[in-house]
Amino acid sequence: MQVQGRRRPASGVVFATDAVLTMVRAVGREDGLHVRRHDGETLVAELAGWDPSTGIAVLRAAGLGVEPARQSTVEPRVGHIAVAVARSWSNAVTASAGIVAVIGGPLATGRRRSIEQVLRTTAPMHDGFAGGAFLDASGGVAGIATASAIRGLGVVIPASIAWHAASDVVKHGRPRRGYLGIAGQPVSLSERQQGGSSRDRGLLIVGITPGGPADTANLLVGDVLIEFDGQPVSSAEELLDLLTADRVGRAVGAKLLRAGAPRDADVTVAERTA
Repeated sequence: MQVQGRRRPASGVVFATDAVLTMVRAVGREDGLHVRRHDGETLVAELAGWDPSTGIAVLRAAGLGVEPARQSTVEPRVGHIAVAVARSWSNAVTASAGIVAVIGGPLATGRRRSIEQVLRTTAPMHDGFAGGAFLDASGGVAGIATASAIRGLGVVIPASIAWHAASDVVKHGRPRRGYLGIAGQPVSLSERQQGGSSRDRGLLIVGITPGGPADTANLLVGDVLIEFDGQPVSSAEELLDLLTADRVGRAVGAKLLRAGAPRDADVTVAERTA
């Protein structure tokens, strides 16, 4: 699918009825947007929203009439052969083959923002590939091309992350993010300070918002958060990555150290306001 927003067209993937997943860099603006089907018909599109952490954007185009792409069920691995597919300025299909060279992350995308995981590929890509499909050998979408590169390798957002972000935007018009109402800083823990937890790092709570979720759950300044919903926490960025939409409104288990002694707490995650 061709996306017409910037001066030069980019690409997109149909992931739901009348919904096109692309990159916000491919959109470039909020008005005057169009998508162009494989048969050449151009449809007016509107920006449904975008996720600032991943850069994933969703466009709505009524009457698109294109079957959604199939997300790959194969977990990407280093060495997998894949093909990046895009639409050129003339709407012709263009492709670039390569392998998955690196699987890494999290990748910082801004202040207190990151993508949990990214794929890096040897497939060369120009700007027109932004928002295009990265197809594995099964023919499923393994990721969404960003047309960005790190040390000469193209960056691809895994399909699982891209689909989740896009679904969030479709449901809520924006990404929902959780909120605990704490300020913290990373700390290293000696064996004596670990309280038998085996966690040698944690997030020291240095501030609590009155009336916020953490305050309601009786967390205190000086507590060290070491685990949230079964996942280790050693920095504010790691905690933010765990405050996803599916945890909003839910009581989530947290493990703390208070004066060196382990404690359990249930914190009901609130929704972060804009």
